[in-house]
Amino acid sequence: MKALWTLNPYFWKYKWLLFSGIFFVILSAGFAVYPAIYVREAFDKVAISISESANTEIANKALRDSLILYSLLILGMSVLKGLFTFLMRQTLIVMSRHIEYDLKNDIYDQYQRLDNAFYRKNSTGDLMNRISEDVSKVRMYLGPSLMYTINTAFATILTLVFMFSVDFKLSLLTLAPMPVLVWCIYKVSGLINLRSHAVQRQQSAISTLAQETFSGLRVLKAFGLEKEQTKRYASSALTSFEKNEKLYRVNALFMPLLLLLVGTSTLIAVWIGGEGVIAGRLSPGVIAEFIYYVNLLTWPIASIGWIMSMVQRAEASMERVNDFLKIDPEIINAKNTLVPNEIKGLIEFKCVSFTYPQSGKKAIIDLSIKIKAGETVVIVGKTGSGKSTLVSLINRLMDPQNGSISIDGIDVKSWPLERLRLAIGTVPQDPFLFSDSISDNISFGASGSSFKDVKFFAEIANLTGDIESFSDGFNTIVGERGITLSGGQKQRLSIARALLKRPQLVIFDDALSSVDTDTEVKILSALKSQLNTVTTLIVTQRLSAVHLADRILVFDNGHLVQQGSHIELMDKIGIYKDLYRLQNPENWKQ
Repeated sequence: MKALWTLNPYFWKYKWLLFSGIFFVILSAGFAVYPAIYVREAFDKVAISISESANTEIANKALRDSLILYSLLILGMSVLKGLFTFLMRQTLIVMSRHIEYDLKNDIYDQYQRLDNAFYRKNSTGDLMNRISEDVSKVRMYLGPSLMYTINTAFATILTLVFMFSVDFKLSLLTLAPMPVLVWCIYKVSGLINLRSHAVQRQQSAISTLAQETFSGLRVLKAFGLEKEQTKRYASSALTSFEKNEKLYRVNALFMPLLLLLVGTSTLIAVWIGGEGVIAGRLSPGVIAEFIYYVNLLTWPIASIGWIMSMVQRAEASMERVNDFLKIDPEIINAKNTLVPNEIKGLIEFKCVSFTYPQSGKKAIIDLSIKIKAGETVVIVGKTGSGKSTLVSLINRLMDPQNGSISIDGIDVKSWPLERLRLAIGTVPQDPFLFSDSISDNISFGASGSSFKDVKFFAEIANLTGDIESFSDGFNTIVGERGITLSGGQKQRLSIARALLKRPQLVIFDDALSSVDTDTEVKILSALKSQLNTVTTLIVTQRLSAVHLADRILVFDNGHLVQQGSHIELMDKIGIYKDLYRLQNPENWKQ
């Protein structure tokens, strides 16, 4: 239960619902048990009437009036039990839904706070499972499990008190099969729990396989592997069928086992109770009363195994949730720091080094450089030379292990993350688009933008012609991850989205790798007027953007090996000259 103790603050937040629910549980249990007394008295009245052979009109009327009264009392208590059961669910179950809502929001907020290092260690499917399946299992503990635990405790105590107050020996013998019932249900529930987990794991495997099939359908068709993939899916589905069959075979034992043991208790009550009636020790109504008690105890006792199973699942799920709720992000947000309202764009690296913890790869090594506000810098280098790592450090997706990075003379760690990232427009190499309209994707991050602005920046990104070719124009839904758009269209849309924020610093991380060279030149030329007063970093492997650069930085294996203008670098022997020669052989002169 250690992991579940972390839920106590949520219980305290909704303490009035919790205490009200417990009060209604007690009342519901009381009104469920008390009618047994009237059942006994009604049967005794009938038995007395029969034994006395009183067949007069007055005796019959008195018996009828008594039975009507007992019926009304039992009916009234049943109505009250139903009312308080309703109120019990309206408090405890509603409380569990409130806590589920809060818990999901807390998990989502934590997901937003955690940094890239966390997401490199955890799969998306697992994170989705924790916020959905795991929280749902925790909710079952917060609501049904808690409700039935309290109800079982009070109903069982009250029933046992009533039973033993009537006859100790009969109570003891009637309850004899109950421990066996509890043990059997516990064992069956444990088996059901194990097989349920196996079914869930297999269901996850089927879902993953189906998702991969749909996402990679183009690749499957290109390789002609549809039949092979269908066989894989059929094999996985067959495994799921077999695991489900094993589960339902165990489930099939539950009700017969329950009815057998309840029937045994009922038989004992009738047998021993009948002997007591014959001996004159008990009244006939006691037998009916004890049958009522046996049936009343059936569900509380049967639910013990189910409750224990729910608690065990909730414990395991909450432990998984706590695993990352307790993680402190490596990127700590600065609060209550005095910083300017606007970022001008002066960037300075001082002896910065960064190594990826998982791989141990040194991506940036002892980098010291200053980028002036409003300067346009093109960053080039071979794959894996540290270009993308450099720009990730600027907007604090990662922090360096050594050295410091400052913007406008203030350490980036002193800038509030929200203000820092709002001031930076980032265009990644692999842009992420939401399953929404083109217009909404462009205006993402700049809510309240007019359609005129959206269209203006789409024009700058050389995207308007493509959009107008769609039947719904800017209202075209791009599909999941922008699947209806080509790679180049997605990158250009991402450029329009970044510029619409009107940021003080723009980063293009190989943002035009999916468009042809002519289109790239057109886009960059159109961007030139927009970027004159904005600090701009253009990370690229192609050198078509060098005419925009005030300065070119050349990286190799994490080191800054060259810097200068295009003309200056062409006059030196080095990586830049070799790259230019490879990409422009027709312009190369010996």
